[in-house]
Amino acid sequence: MAPVDVSIDLATEPHRVFEVLLDISRTPEWVTICRAVLHLDPGTPTPGWQCKQRYALRGAPFVVTWTLDSIEQDRHISWKGRGPARSTAFITQDLEPLPDGGTRLRYRNEFKAPGGLLGAAASRALVGDAPDQEAIASLNRLAELIDR
Repeated sequence: MAPVDVSIDLATEPHRVFEVLLDISRTPEWVTICRAVLHLDPGTPTPGWQCKQRYALRGAPFVVTWTLDSIEQDRHISWKGRGPARSTAFITQDLEPLPDGGTRLRYRNEFKAPGGLLGAAASRALVGDAPDQEAIASLNRLAELIDR
């Protein structure tokens, strides 16, 4: 499946955006396909910290275990995910301060279906452009949540 790469400008400073992104318990409030947070490691998220979430895309439920890969305060968060049937996902969230005090958030997500080329073709046929649409909808919900 083609990587998702979308951005949004938020009226809030990077520190506040970073706090909300890292508060994984709030993910279902803004990620449109996230249905529940099933597990959070204790403590402050640092590389290696894990969480597990339930999602649904086009009616198909699935669970992903995320491991925090890298983090840079108020600037960058990246995650590695393990899903069903040995699927993997990589998410990167980069924050850039804007001159007006706001933040540009760039969100990238790359999903790798199991089964090589055949699995990738089947995945494209099943989900189509839904990941791009859902990412944009999620960032718009994040903006509403943060800018309230």
